[in-house]
Amino acid sequence: MNTFSPQRRKLLQYGFSSLGIFAGNALLPSAVKAASLIPLLTTHTGLLPPDQNGVRLPAGFTSRIIARSGQKLFDYRWHAAPDGGATFATGDGGWIYVSNSELDKQAGGAGALRFNAQGDIADAYPILSQTNRNCAGGHTPWQTWLSCEEIDKGQVWECDPFGRKAAQVRSALGVFRHEAVAVDTQNKQLYLTEDQPDGCLYRYTARSFDGTGNPNLDDGILEVAEIVDGRIGAVRWHPLPDPLATATPTRQQVAASTRFNGGEGIWYHQGIVYFTTKSDNRVWAYDAQQQYLSILYNAAVYLSPVLTGVDNITGNAAGELLVAEDGGDMQIVVLSADKVLPLLQLAGHDRSEITGPAFSPDGSRLYFSSQLGQTGRVEDGMTFEISGPF
Repeated sequence: MNTFSPQRRKLLQYGFSSLGIFAGNALLPSAVKAASLIPLLTTHTGLLPPDQNGVRLPAGFTSRIIARSGQKLFDYRWHAAPDGGATFATGDGGWIYVSNSELDKQAGGAGALRFNAQGDIADAYPILSQTNRNCAGGHTPWQTWLSCEEIDKGQVWECDPFGRKAAQVRSALGVFRHEAVAVDTQNKQLYLTEDQPDGCLYRYTARSFDGTGNPNLDDGILEVAEIVDGRIGAVRWHPLPDPLATATPTRQQVAASTRFNGGEGIWYHQGIVYFTTKSDNRVWAYDAQQQYLSILYNAAVYLSPVLTGVDNITGNAAGELLVAEDGGDMQIVVLSADKVLPLLQLAGHDRSEITGPAFSPDGSRLYFSSQLGQTGRVEDGMTFEISGPF
């Protein structure tokens, strides 16, 4: 268990409770289950020894490997270097899990696994190809996947998880080293992270909307955040003069913009945007209505932090945050107001990272990948499914 400085406990608890993060709010709009993981993880003595798939889990949970890089699934070979992911309901009781491929030299893209109502894989197919270093991304309420290129001239590609429509580049979301994106469903804005040591936090506001009220991702205003009084506090947004970065990188266009040390995963729920920064091991929360930024988790306040190498982030139906580690102890960790507890750990994957955590639409299964598997090579990625009392 983490031990941390008592003098900082009150501040940390305030950050969680004031934002309502652990008040039982459902982070998954379609989820029907709402079991809290914290009491379960506190009751048990810890994670069990590795199972047959090398996964350490609490009692009552099971794992299965659903795909390996290079494995032929129907007419699709599961991609190398699996990264960010999300799930989508199919309307017939099944669901789709999409996953990026973080390969360079136009070998990247994204693929999809389709499950039937019983949880069996019914199809597999590509939804994006010939792109570069597709790292994380984000799901949209209008049932598309936004796949982010983590290169200096990276862009965001909007993909159809059903594989029916060709992917479309959304240049209005900016040209920079993209990491992830989240949609503010209340204000119909998008928030984007940048994976640079001096990266920024961006916000996109559409100028127009389609017939169903969804934002136009080809015509809008891209802004960059400034924390007015330092590292936390009130936020001011500045329009970018050149979102396409034709002459100057986006992060260098506004002198007042605040730097974030390696922006990673991002997640939105009920007015709050949560995101992580890897180089300082922090989890942040931005209140979109109050335009105020707080730090929810900071590894520096712990004497022996359980959570390090913070990366992708997601939420469960009980309103808890789950953070995946890039390195660290190769865990997915659950955050609460005063506890930081591992949900699972991969044994023998020390040269890899955990990517793409996402719950099935009903909240009953958790998906994620080990990007480099046990060998540390891109061609040895593994994608997992966890079942249990979520």
